[in-house]
Amino acid sequence: MAPQTLMANAIRALTMDAVQQANSGHPGAPMGMADMAVALWKNHLRHSPANPHWANRDRFVLSNGHGSMLIYALLHLSGYDLPMQELKNFRQLRSKTAGHPEVGITPGVETTTGPLGQGITNAVGMALAEKLLATEFNRPGHTVVDHHTYVFLGDGCLMEGISHEACSLAGAWKLNKLIALYDDNGISIDGQVAPWFGDDTAQRFKAYGWQVLGPIDGHDAAAVSAAIDTARHSATQPTLIICKTHIGKGSPNRANTAKAHGEPLGAEEIKLTRESLGWPHAPFVIPAEVYDLWSAKASGQQAESAWNRVFAAYQKAHPELAAEFLRRASGQLPTQFDQIVVDAVVAAHQKAETVASRKASQLALTELTARLPELLGGSADLTGSNLTNTPSTPNLRVNLAGDVVRNEAGQGGRHINYGVREFGMAAIMNGVALHGGYIPYGGTFLTFSDYSRNAIRMAALMKQRVVHVFTHDSIGLGEDGPTHQSVEHAASLRLIPNLDVWRPADTAETTVAWAIALRNAQRPAALLVSRQNLPYRPEPTSDVAPNASGLDAIAHGAYILAEPKEVGLQRKAQAVIIATGSEVTLALQAQALLAQRGIATRVVSMPSTTTFDRQSVAYKRSVLPDGIPRIAVEMGVTDFWWKYGVAAVVGIDTYGESAPAGVLFKHFGFTPENVADTVHQALIGV
Repeated sequence: MAPQTLMANAIRALTMDAVQQANSGHPGAPMGMADMAVALWKNHLRHSPANPHWANRDRFVLSNGHGSMLIYALLHLSGYDLPMQELKNFRQLRSKTAGHPEVGITPGVETTTGPLGQGITNAVGMALAEKLLATEFNRPGHTVVDHHTYVFLGDGCLMEGISHEACSLAGAWKLNKLIALYDDNGISIDGQVAPWFGDDTAQRFKAYGWQVLGPIDGHDAAAVSAAIDTARHSATQPTLIICKTHIGKGSPNRANTAKAHGEPLGAEEIKLTRESLGWPHAPFVIPAEVYDLWSAKASGQQAESAWNRVFAAYQKAHPELAAEFLRRASGQLPTQFDQIVVDAVVAAHQKAETVASRKASQLALTELTARLPELLGGSADLTGSNLTNTPSTPNLRVNLAGDVVRNEAGQGGRHINYGVREFGMAAIMNGVALHGGYIPYGGTFLTFSDYSRNAIRMAALMKQRVVHVFTHDSIGLGEDGPTHQSVEHAASLRLIPNLDVWRPADTAETTVAWAIALRNAQRPAALLVSRQNLPYRPEPTSDVAPNASGLDAIAHGAYILAEPKEVGLQRKAQAVIIATGSEVTLALQAQALLAQRGIATRVVSMPSTTTFDRQSVAYKRSVLPDGIPRIAVEMGVTDFWWKYGVAAVVGIDTYGESAPAGVLFKHFGFTPENVADTVHQALIGV
């Protein structure tokens, strides 16, 4: 048996054995893509099993993540720390071989895939990060950033609309080091795809500006390898290699059928498949000669050592650049970051500006992007509304030669015009974060977060530092009406585990929100900011945070903004008004009205419920004491707030209306009088 065939059959055997033992999984795709994997992993992929985080490794993304046994087999065979026992534990609790690949769980897995289309989109982000880092750090005679991003993807990835968003951008950005291999097997769960997937995929990608190779025989490893070699020499275009394959190849009765896609082959069919493949070995037994053929330990160490020598010369010639590269690659913030934040908060406090919180976000970003070159911004065609651009972030542009255009100061682009592609933007940002070297942030309207939602969820699942700037956060945007007025979105985003959601009330809270978002290296954040102007509210030192000038208190997610004494009542609060964002001003106005009625209230600003929920029980009780009623005020659905034991909520459980903001506030009861009346009614038990 030819060595390449032997290597491919090892993948097929491990796949069908693991899926059978788990009695769950997708054997067909790995069995069909095995020869493609041999071509790439044996002949082209530059990686180091001993160091899965080597900075200049090639990235490999299995976009059709249901075929996870392909990557698990590859990692095991090539020498990663993924022993055979883990393959035997495929899809079992706490194993390193989950049903779909998960970054951070399995060494060598670059991104979590499974939701189809997002893997290829993550890969676009990775390739973009490589291109931008190369522009920023490489110097004549010193090429320290130089690697490819490879993707395997299937019909399902191409059916998902996000693939259009991402691949169109890849062509526009001329990501020539992005190489995608399309497993064109013509089968999905429902059967032959022809009745519902009749696209001319080659022409589609040519229209994006990609180089398209094939169709070729995906089971001819030599042909696939030759195509990859051609793709690697592309100067200005990403490449799609169309590989015609047979799903479940080797299985006499399941190949080329939907039966091979998502269920075990069965003991009898596995026996027949072993005979068909000429694989006489017992389940999970791999001959030593196959391990020898697959091992990448020596070649990986050689490649990494060669790069280390290149980087050592770079360090000698450009010590400051080298130190900055290592800091950025490690994901560490600058040592002076805390002072940067303090300076920004002090500046906000001194200016005490009345601005929309979207403008407050831009003011914070102006300070941060000037000092943190890793911040990579963007917007989904709403830059002038989201205010995600700053003087330090020129727009990303790529010339006809495929080079990133620099401005007069020599800066490459740091602000991306994603076009009207919210989902694509979110998943590309995930890929940028996964690659390393940048902290991506992007903006759109809050109501369009629904387009981005699954990619936001994936960032939270993968523990990636990605920041979403969602502007126009309520009915306060006014005349655009209910299609654009967010009602349920804040509460909905707060339900996503490991996502921090901030809805700041002024410039200081907004700056702190940015600081916390950047400090949290393993948690994405969503900043919900207003279109309408909000007054600055000074955050006094309080009994809750005696050493805080305001910053530390805000960083807890909720804090005491005003006690009864602030409005002339020298006694304990009878009720607590909890407010977020633009409604904090409303709460303070209601507090003053209630004081005129002799009712003492505490106002709590809660810019981040998710952050507050992580605080100690003692802290939470100090802010929201037991025994007195709590009333929440937020221009959104009321259901969310009952978890805080509130007696009432001033909210909105319908869609908005098209009218000026001031008219809408009165119409929906967001007035100081209504908030005061609601508090009063809660106190008398009405």
